[in-house]
Amino acid sequence: MSTTTIERVTIRNRDMYWDIAADLHLPPNFDPSTTYPSIVAAHPIGSCKEQTSGTIYAPALAEAGYVVLAFDASFQGESGGMPRFLENPTERVEDFSRVIDHLVTLPYVDADRIGVLGICGGGGYTLASARTEKRFKAVVSITGVNFGRMQRQMARQGDGPLAALRGIAEQRTAEARGADSVANDILPGSAEAAEQVGDIDIIEAYDYYRTDRGQAKNGCTTFEVAHGATVMAWDAFHLADELLDQPLLVVIGDKKGAFGAYGDGHEIYEKAKSEDKQLVELPDVSHYDLYDQPKGAGEALKKVIPFFDSKL
Repeated sequence: MSTTTIERVTIRNRDMYWDIAADLHLPPNFDPSTTYPSIVAAHPIGSCKEQTSGTIYAPALAEAGYVVLAFDASFQGESGGMPRFLENPTERVEDFSRVIDHLVTLPYVDADRIGVLGICGGGGYTLASARTEKRFKAVVSITGVNFGRMQRQMARQGDGPLAALRGIAEQRTAEARGADSVANDILPGSAEAAEQVGDIDIIEAYDYYRTDRGQAKNGCTTFEVAHGATVMAWDAFHLADELLDQPLLVVIGDKKGAFGAYGDGHEIYEKAKSEDKQLVELPDVSHYDLYDQPKGAGEALKKVIPFFDSKL
């Protein structure tokens, strides 16, 4: 039986007009008079801290002796910010520094031993943040996705990125003139519709987000349209060959799907400046197995915990 505890916290610092909601996972036999290494845990795109980052990875890392902060991205989950469901890479990356600003004020957190872990799009944002946030001393990407690349690739299945940008521009103009905002769900409307798409990532995304397996109130997989232009021109891996130099662990499964984590994992492993870097490719494992399944997340944690133990 777990002896870890969770504290609900809200975070605000001087560059914000809203709060970031987070869960602080404390290790067994927590003693506030000593200091602990700490991990920041970032949820997937369209997700929340009540899903894989805060229900699988954060508890396991806390059990292993870490103080873990699993947070909701600005404009999403229980965090503040308007418009809702905004997926702005600049804000998503800045959130990591905001939550570190909170961690380093806690007397029981060792500011020289802070790591970061992100899943799916949270993994891509983790990598992007670590390029410039050098308070992170070790970096883990779990089935990380470069969300900018993914959006451009998805747009190419329609009329292309330029047409998508023109549609975004039209929607933003309409809203500036008083129209209602529009948010799109990236998942099909039913399990049958997901099966018809035929891609493993889409099928398993529906199973995770729309059933008791992983469903959570704020795991909405919904994205606001009018402010979606920035991500189309964004690259999570830009300058990683110059700036991403921390010890790095990249975990992917070998089952390839539409979200592209397999290719992204290989790309960042090759590109990162880090001299100390590892790529773990788990056999017979899909993107969503790495969210919560023993053969995915369970095996990943067998690599993640020793990695953080050795680097922090």
